[in-house]
Amino acid sequence: MKFLPFFLFSLLIAACFHPDPDVISPAKPAKLDSLPSAIGRIRLPDGFTRPFYPSGSFASWFRDLPLKPDKTVYLYNGQPKKNQSAQYAVLDQPRSTTDLQQCADVVMRLRAEFLFSQKRYKEICFTDFEGHDYAWKESGNRNDFERYLANVFGWCGSASLEKQLIPVPDFNSIEPGDVLIRGGFPGHAVMVADMALNRNGEKIFTLVQGYQPAQDMHILLNPLAQEASPWYSIPAGDTIYTPEWVFYKQQLRRW
Repeated sequence: MKFLPFFLFSLLIAACFHPDPDVISPAKPAKLDSLPSAIGRIRLPDGFTRPFYPSGSFASWFRDLPLKPDKTVYLYNGQPKKNQSAQYAVLDQPRSTTDLQQCADVVMRLRAEFLFSQKRYKEICFTDFEGHDYAWKESGNRNDFERYLANVFGWCGSASLEKQLIPVPDFNSIEPGDVLIRGGFPGHAVMVADMALNRNGEKIFTLVQGYQPAQDMHILLNPLAQEASPWYSIPAGDTIYTPEWVFYKQQLRRW
């Protein structure tokens, strides 16, 4: 039992922190007759188009992830989340039944699920804060894979993931799969879900997050948009405001 205190501490630092809910809130809640069926079908602002990504790439895989027709976010225990104003849509993915798959865990889940779907098993590896690797064995067994991820979520979190990922010095090079992360004590992490460009080369992007307590993965609204929109522009300054967290350009990371 000598590892139990460290395990409990690891769970604590892996959790995300709720900042003051009055600091950031969307200007208007989403008013949609129907939600898009997949991430790649989220409506683009006028003048923007999605760049092409080849089949088998993370960006292409991510665009095909389905969205639920109901945008309500539920917690791991089946109760609706108190704040229902942060999300544009909810990913149609199985919800965790324990309070373990939180913010950084969702980022690791999405990375692992992509590699698992491509049978790139040897690339599935996460590192805890002490530098110990948790590598997936070369196997397509789903039940074993879920047990592996539960172990990863117990030992790895935002603090360790920030150390594992590579800093992106130029925020303008942002791509799907990149991660905005603030390492634990407390911390938070969101992943870039999709991207689009206009003729002037301006980029916009969407973000997906999990949160604490463990809950449905969801596409975030942009709280600074005049109308309810999930699209974020590259800010002129250093700050990226999301509905439940504030990030900075220097916190962009990549696998």
